[in-house]
Amino acid sequence: MSILAGFETYLYVVSSVMLFPVVTGLALLTFWVVICFGGFLREYIERRRGDSAPLQRYEDAVGRELLSIQDRQTLDIAAERLLQKAELELIKSLDRVRFVIRVGPALGLMGTLIPMGISLSSLAQGDMLKMAGSMVTAFTTVVVGLGCSVVAYVMSLVKEKWVRADMREMEYLTELMLRKANGRSLPERGEAEEDAVS
Repeated sequence: MSILAGFETYLYVVSSVMLFPVVTGLALLTFWVVICFGGFLREYIERRRGDSAPLQRYEDAVGRELLSIQDRQTLDIAAERLLQKAELELIKSLDRVRFVIRVGPALGLMGTLIPMGISLSSLAQGDMLKMAGSMVTAFTTVVVGLGCSVVAYVMSLVKEKWVRADMREMEYLTELMLRKANGRSLPERGEAEEDAVS
């Protein structure tokens, strides 16, 4: 029985020690969400004006890296590599937001359960002030964690649509460039999308 009590005490100490990193993580996560939301708003305003920074960067990369290549086979390989690299960057930008969706609730739950354990221990010792403080921390952390997750989820829904649209446009631009390099006629936008589907 004393061994079990020793393990319980050990786990309680470990859990209590984790409270500071969890609260610090939630504070940093909140700053991260604010920064991401600022970037999201800037991108939203740019896209409303018809601008897309990823597409512009891709067009610049196509002009800089591909138009000077003369060998057709090398051109195809380089175009595919450039397209995959650009798509990977778009997915990475989504992963930064998806990270908050998963980590926010986890940190919020940990920040709730740890203070509740401390609160119950304080109740057993009759320390009502410490118990009240722990309960405030418990409820605050879960609200912050879920709030960060909800904001990140809304941003990810919109950004996923932007990423899909950008990928379509990048594929279209690549097809245009390859057809131009091969001396074929340039396809209309709908024709390029049919080729991509088939």
